[in-house]
Amino acid sequence: MASAERIYLDNAATSWPKPETVYRAVDEALRTLGAPAGRSAYWEANEVERRIGQARRRLAELIGAAEPRRVVFTCNGTDSLNLALHGLLRPGDHVVTSVVEHNSVLRPLRRLEDAGQIAVTRVDCDGYGQVDPDDVRRAIRPATRLIALLHASNVTGTLQPIEAIGQIARQSRVRLLVDAAQTIGHRPLDVGELGADLLAAPAHKGLLAPPGVGFLYLGPGIERELRPVRQGGTGTRSERDRQPETLPDCYESGSHNVAGLLGLEAGLSWLAERGLEQLERQETELVGRLLEGLRAISGVTIYGHPGADHRVGVVSLRMDGWEPQDLATLLDSTCGAQVRAGFQCAPLLHQALGTAVHGGTLRLSLGAFNTRDDIDTAVRALGEMAAGSLA
Repeated sequence: MASAERIYLDNAATSWPKPETVYRAVDEALRTLGAPAGRSAYWEANEVERRIGQARRRLAELIGAAEPRRVVFTCNGTDSLNLALHGLLRPGDHVVTSVVEHNSVLRPLRRLEDAGQIAVTRVDCDGYGQVDPDDVRRAIRPATRLIALLHASNVTGTLQPIEAIGQIARQSRVRLLVDAAQTIGHRPLDVGELGADLLAAPAHKGLLAPPGVGFLYLGPGIERELRPVRQGGTGTRSERDRQPETLPDCYESGSHNVAGLLGLEAGLSWLAERGLEQLERQETELVGRLLEGLRAISGVTIYGHPGADHRVGVVSLRMDGWEPQDLATLLDSTCGAQVRAGFQCAPLLHQALGTAVHGGTLRLSLGAFNTRDDIDTAVRALGEMAAGSLA
């Protein structure tokens, strides 16, 4: 049964609540428009196409992409990363990645590696879960085709030095794939400043859209290297049985998730109205408050960078004498704080942090609608658990 007072602190998994405009856009897509994208010419279908085009333009502007057609819509962030990895890599290629990555990068690379198609170097991280750019530089080989790294950890929240690694990638003429799942919509980012040749993310987290939508940004010239991994109907060149070569149609086979994309357009509009800089300041203030409160609790170990301005609103911890899963269950039942416990789909990072043998960590992750009261309630409950007054 849902808690009467729900304090949602699992935004790294998916954002909740969504803006009211997102709910209305999804309802309109399903109840009123009820049309496919790029398949017909009646008014509702044209309106769907216009709104999806607007979502593409808004997203391109958000990430600093010069051309909206370089934003390819996918089913989710995992789909985006799979397109980038399976579409770009060739037999004999070498990839540099890290132990910090999510399974959406680790597992496709492991599959290709196990099949003998590619070689992979996984660079280590420091105690904060941060990768050293010099380690990335040293890992590059003549056969290195790609560096694949996340922008911020979904376990520790620690930001990676992507700009420095982007410079290394350019100097070495190696492509850089950035997983921006935990930063898109939470802080301003620019693909040019990051040095990203490809940037992948889901839309249901910081962009506040429904699940079932993601995107992959393709830098200039990448389309000459990136093979489509799915072929089929695109609504364009329908008289031919060969896949279109134009962007973005080349990579967008099948019917679009119209409700999800219209929800994305509404989420992007909401973010633009409030300003990412303001939302970033709000999140940094709240994560600072959370870190300060947790540090005052005896027996709590916090993972990730100690500075609130060096991380996003994701905080993982362990408490002496408690299993993470038990903490999560008790938080939900006593104060309605909903968090995630376990490995957060990042097994190599938990091994590096030494938390794998303890069942992972307890993770609290913030979103655009969290308040100081949310933070204070969760911290107070954790403090009572540590003191033995909640059990």
